[in-house]
Amino acid sequence: MSARQEDPMGGEVPPGQLPASPCQGWAGSTQSSIQDRNFTVQMQNTLQPLCLSLEKLQQVKVRMLEAIELGLSRRTHAQATVRMQPAFIRSTPDGTERGDFLVVELGDPDLRVLLVRLTGDEHQTVTPVKDQRFPVPKELTQGPGEKLFAFMARCLCEFLDGLGTVQKTFQLGFSFPFPCRQTQLDQSYLLGWTKNIQCSDVEGRDVAQLLQDAIQKQQDRYSIDVLAVVNDTVGTMMGCEPRAEPCEIGLVVDAGTNSCFMAEARHVELVEETGGRMAVVSEWGAFGDDGTLNDLLSDFDRLVDQESLNPGKQRFEKLISSLYLGEIVRHALVQLTKQGGLFNTHTSPSPALKQEALCTQDVLKITDEQGGLATAQRVLRDLGLEASDQDCFIVQQVCSAVCTRAAGLCAAGLAAILSYMCRSRELARLKTSVAVDGVMFRDQTKFSRTLQQRVKQLAPECEVTLVPAKDGGGRGVAMVTAVASRLAAQRQQIGRILAPLKLTLDDLRKVQALLRREMELGLRKETHATSSVRMLPTYVRATPDGSERGDFLALDLGGTNFRVLLVQVGSREQGGVQIVSEVYSIPPEVTQGPGSELFDHIVTCIVDFQSKQGMVGQTLPLGFTFSFPCQQMSLDQGILLSWTKGFSASDCVGKDVVQLLREAVQRKQHFTLDVVAIVNDTVGTMMSCGYDDPRCEVGLIVGTGTNACYMEELRHVGTVAGEEGRMCINMEWGAFGDNGCLDAVFTPFDRQVDEVSLNPGKQRFEKLISGMYLGEIVRRILLHLTDKGLLFRGRPSPKLQTPDIFQTKFLSAIESDGLALRQVCGILEELGLHVTCDDSLVVREVCQVVALRAAQLCGAGVAAVVEKIRENRGLKQLSVTVGVDGTLYKLHPHFAQNMQATVQQLAPRCSVTFLQSEDGSGKGAALIAAVACRVASHQRA
Repeated sequence: MSARQEDPMGGEVPPGQLPASPCQGWAGSTQSSIQDRNFTVQMQNTLQPLCLSLEKLQQVKVRMLEAIELGLSRRTHAQATVRMQPAFIRSTPDGTERGDFLVVELGDPDLRVLLVRLTGDEHQTVTPVKDQRFPVPKELTQGPGEKLFAFMARCLCEFLDGLGTVQKTFQLGFSFPFPCRQTQLDQSYLLGWTKNIQCSDVEGRDVAQLLQDAIQKQQDRYSIDVLAVVNDTVGTMMGCEPRAEPCEIGLVVDAGTNSCFMAEARHVELVEETGGRMAVVSEWGAFGDDGTLNDLLSDFDRLVDQESLNPGKQRFEKLISSLYLGEIVRHALVQLTKQGGLFNTHTSPSPALKQEALCTQDVLKITDEQGGLATAQRVLRDLGLEASDQDCFIVQQVCSAVCTRAAGLCAAGLAAILSYMCRSRELARLKTSVAVDGVMFRDQTKFSRTLQQRVKQLAPECEVTLVPAKDGGGRGVAMVTAVASRLAAQRQQIGRILAPLKLTLDDLRKVQALLRREMELGLRKETHATSSVRMLPTYVRATPDGSERGDFLALDLGGTNFRVLLVQVGSREQGGVQIVSEVYSIPPEVTQGPGSELFDHIVTCIVDFQSKQGMVGQTLPLGFTFSFPCQQMSLDQGILLSWTKGFSASDCVGKDVVQLLREAVQRKQHFTLDVVAIVNDTVGTMMSCGYDDPRCEVGLIVGTGTNACYMEELRHVGTVAGEEGRMCINMEWGAFGDNGCLDAVFTPFDRQVDEVSLNPGKQRFEKLISGMYLGEIVRRILLHLTDKGLLFRGRPSPKLQTPDIFQTKFLSAIESDGLALRQVCGILEELGLHVTCDDSLVVREVCQVVALRAAQLCGAGVAAVVEKIRENRGLKQLSVTVGVDGTLYKLHPHFAQNMQATVQQLAPRCSVTFLQSEDGSGKGAALIAAVACRVASHQRA
């Protein structure tokens, strides 16, 4: 110890003096009766290595933290002593589990079989219907593994025979408290035996399959499915009584010692899943096998290790668990006896102190404050030793020191886990329960008291409640099995519900072919009116060639915001295109009111912009991006066919929107407009990207709505005269499927969204893809899953009943890579949803399925377009660029990647580059105006 020694419970001891009790609080009451005892130097030196200061325990905690991170990392896992084995348990009970479940617990020295009944009621009553213990013959623990598993199967059948039940089919959980590499819940490979079992031909094999095979050899008496292999620590955690704070740690301090906890899945690198949490079994018994704890080991610890079945292994376990503490005490007493300090012996230790003479149960009883000395006298007498009162007191101090050290080291390990959980979850404070089982905790309240005190000192940022395990780990193993059974049934139900939204490659090819057919119908004059894809000519016949110059005004109306731009087009040497713009909002009442009010509002915004830019009185060529279906009669004339995206301004459909704009200008009498071109936003996007990449011949919008355009051979455009050259076609593909051709793709959720929309039966393709509708599809699915009891325990929040409350931006946030489950829960809690980790994972899956389908359908559409361009030109391989804009494409973390992958699958002979528009379609509208002015100038010349 240092000059001033620290008492294990936090006080200090004067220099050179041993504490009257090495583990104050274990045997402190004896101090007054023998406080005048004069301890020898030998006694002080003997106990010194067993008394660990808080500073030393803090060092152990830091080393354990380092070992935890090494074990979780894929790169260092194989070399780690704390292996952090995934348990493949992602869920804790939700209270709905019900049914009868079998549990088999392999222990030392007993095998326990029990039948547990879960009621699934509000309080989740867990009732052991019956349990039975079967002593495991010692020859089986050291013999062939096949015989041990055959013994377990026979005991299991004998147990069921004794029940006299008519039931023949059961689900079983197997509690197997040995280090395993688990690959799934019902598949677990033994890494190595510990404690006193050393069966051959088991290491490296799946213990679940070994038990299953042994059961099946029992003449098919029962049909038993081994559903889960569970470490005893996990069983302890899962069987914890429900409390205000969650129980996310399991600790066992018995013949061996181990722990488990619920880790963030993204930090468990040995598994592919990154969402939610997963139980990991620390296998911390091997902590120190690499020498990390050598500075803590006493001579007694080294002797115990050398005499064990596994020298050099399970070093941490040998300092803590009941299998070894009796031997540590015995070796300490042997040394004191040799030094002449005990039992009036001055030459050699008594033959009574032979190996395994002291059991840990006796050691624990000796440390008792009230009857410990009497117990020491009895135990020593039973060993044939004549012990004085001082001898008994010294024995008590040795036992106390050994047990207090065990509690302190256990606390250091537990504090490391708690601090790791707090840090990995990015919490300022962690509040949790720890379920604890094992003889060290169960049979000695002072071990629990010391453990609690030390944890509080070593992890002050964590508020911890230690909860004694009820009914051992059997209850928890039954809960794991029940949860696995419930989740398997739920997964099947959720899978069936989501299956219609999961499109196969064949499904996507059919959509591609259907769109291609509708495109052909829309281009032909005689079938144009019957096609759901209108294929509207835009009268844009050329893309920028770089010679365009001048200042242009641009308007961009595409959603709830309206943008006015001043676009200055110069040479690339002069900086190319320079843009000044301002965004104006359009109030909802304007989008739903008279058309004259909408266009008056647009003109007011233009006047404000010109005033701010000092352009009053100037008349610049203007390009108007108008993102709604129009039948263009020329470049500067577009007849509105219908409103979409929530607009329904009256007296506009069937009229020329350019003329409506000019009339609004006349009403204001402020200025004149030179409208050169009206363009769809897809066309504007294509032209904007085309300025940077001449190969850009496709425009795509995936935002609030969706649409596409492309450069078609004029000879194929039956609705426009002429055979030479090309013309940009505004597909208006949002209406694809309005004629029923996509009914096979529509799910009940899509139909619900369509029926309550502003335009039922219209824009069917858009309603499967665009940001205006995806959140609502997800909301409908969540309501259905809740109604089926598969989400939120069947209790939806009133907010979730509100249409459009689940916005598409939530999909993007929830699917973000690396987003912690805590943040996903936070998003859902904003909607008034009280969610579990399981709920969050299901919601994330629903978002993923809906967004993936949207991206794939969009990709099928793009594939149809680029394949048509390739075939038009008779090319074996086409290289083309698609200009893309829209918030869904830009902001969703996986939409672009999934869409592009689909295009590559469906159009393998097309090399497609996707170029994201940085300036929006307003820049494109100005460039179209610039191209139109250039062409007109050439024609005049």
